[in-house]
Amino acid sequence: MQVATGTAVNGKIVLEDVALEEGAVVAVVTRGADERFSLSAAKEDELAEALAEIERGKFVTFEDLLRPLPGNG
Repeated sequence: MQVATGTAVNGKIVLEDVALEEGAVVAVVTRGADERFSLSAAKEDELAEALAEIERGKFVTFEDLLRPLPGNG
């Protein structure tokens, strides 16, 4: 799992100093032009660990999250 930053150029994301395999699946989080997005090294590590947990199957599905709520049983 990698965390990378990049810039949109002609409708495509250009990553900074990261090489991906052809066909790699990525998630993109965007911010508004006037918003900053940065992580400390500790927060970046925390995010990477959370993503690794998801890859190991340690997550709650949306359906499981809703199930205990009234009207969703």
